[in-house]
Amino acid sequence: MNSITFDGRLAADAELRYTPSGEPVLSFRVASDIGFGERKSTNWFSCQVWGKRGESLKNYLAKGQQVTVYGQLTLREWQDKEGNKRLSPDVRVNELSLQGGRNEMGGSGGGMSGGGMDDGYGYNAPAPRQEAPAAPRRQEPRPAPKQLDDMDDDIPF
Repeated sequence: MNSITFDGRLAADAELRYTPSGEPVLSFRVASDIGFGERKSTNWFSCQVWGKRGESLKNYLAKGQQVTVYGQLTLREWQDKEGNKRLSPDVRVNELSLQGGRNEMGGSGGGMSGGGMDDGYGYNAPAPRQEAPAAPRRQEPRPAPKQLDDMDDDIPF
């Protein structure tokens, strides 16, 4: 089975394009950090969401948005300006969870928090609003613990 899961932040706003047959494809790049301090490095993933799912997610995927991606990994071979062969990881997205909220997106667009409900396409919809928690119940006082006066003061060892 070919699967990959990672999280990171979008490097730029997602771009929606259409194939010659009219199928929508949403493309975006995700920067995923590994390690910390001097050993910190960043992996870059090119991601694609195909079909109507891509169209519906377009307005939610803005630069800086934190996401968790679940998909299938492929390696795309290409040549740089000097003619050297390069490999780039491409991910066909099966599921996508939007993390954080409106404040983490810098005020652009409507943020959706992770942990929402699955919309049937493998994408998390915003969680329904929950009612305020009920007032805490008053608990009955517990009886005082029994006194341990009958214990010997001698240490048993």
